Amino acid sequence: MNLSQKLDTLNALRPLSADAAAEASISAAWDTNMIFESNCIEGNSLTLRETDLVLAKGITVSGKPLKDHLEAVNLEKAWVHVKRLAASAADLSESDLLTIHRIVLTSVEDQHAGTYRRGTVRISGSSLILPNPMKVPDLMEQMFFDLTKISNPLHKAAALHHDISRIHPFADGNGRSARLAMNFILLAVGFPPISIAPADRVAYFQALEAANQGNLPAFQSFLEQQLHRELDTWLAALQTN
Repeated sequence: MNLSQKLDTLNALRPLSADAAAEASISAAWDTNMIFESNCIEGNSLTLRETDLVLAKGITVSGKPLKDHLEAVNLEKAWVHVKRLAASAADLSESDLLTIHRIVLTSVEDQHAGTYRRGTVRISGSSLILPNPMKVPDLMEQMFFDLTKISNPLHKAAALHHDISRIHPFADGNGRSARLAMNFILLAVGFPPISIAPADRVAYFQALEAANQGNLPAFQSFLEQQLHRELDTWLAALQTN
């Protein structure tokens, strides 16, 4: 089945389970896993189990940096905000993205939270030359305008994620903000969100680098594979409940 057919099958199951508690449990487990995976890609040292303890129990894990705990808590808050936005709005605004970023970096890097970078940065392992910080506000305004011309939700999600990555508008938190923004696009049209596993980290960055070299379809294809996997996982779980 293609993505549309799988989405239709998923929609036919909605409400996704006769047992609302079962649906909530599946969703909560996915959320925790996504927070772990998104932070892990950025170098956070918390394991999946530790992330769950921090989020569900408020436990401080001995030997782990306070920053890693805050990143988990912040990403959960940002994700809740994104889900709320996607349920009530068809489009993500520039102001929405800045709010998402502010939540992601609150108490971690307050001086940069919710603001565009003012200095020059580089992406480790990438040949991409990032734009001068003075150009960032105009580039972001153009990015949001260009998104209005894209009708295919997967292509729109890929373009938004890639553009945030290539502009790198923030001093830190670009990857997490890009993945949250990408998932807003998918949620707003009924698709399940995507979580990129640490095992796919190399393929993920390779696809982004290909897009940096002008091959955006490579990144679209990577995300399409990820979305197929998410749909298959949800369908398998919910059809057995």
